[in-house]
Amino acid sequence: MTAVVPERRWLAPASVRLVAVAFEGDTPAQPQPLRAPDTPLGRARLAHGWSREKTVRALLSLAKSWGWRVATENSLKVQLHKWEHEQVRPGETYQALLCAVFQTDRASLGFDRPEPTGRVSELSDRIASLESLVARLTDALTNVQVVAL
Repeated sequence: MTAVVPERRWLAPASVRLVAVAFEGDTPAQPQPLRAPDTPLGRARLAHGWSREKTVRALLSLAKSWGWRVATENSLKVQLHKWEHEQVRPGETYQALLCAVFQTDRASLGFDRPEPTGRVSELSDRIASLESLVARLTDALTNVQVVAL
């Protein structure tokens, strides 16, 4: 069986050479299947069959070809993880790059949904409320008198 795969070089798309790779027998199973969170961005990456590393390299390559300045490869790996898990939303620059890389629009990647607001402040308020409740209960327990029956 022969498969045609791109040569492993990150060049402009017009200069990518295809290399024929021959192997015998059944196609082996992929050692580690690709995984991604069940979010629009995670599903888009899986639909393309890309790892996070390949996605980051594609973002860097596209940004370079457009003359855009972006974060380093290591920083982008961390950011992509956060974007896929919807911990933070990518800025306009990265949204444009992601849409171009995955050949889709903002809505398909979930960027048109309202951004969650106040998560941190809501949690901080809830923690303060619970700490206050614990303090009141502790004070109430110290004032309880034990009565023998």
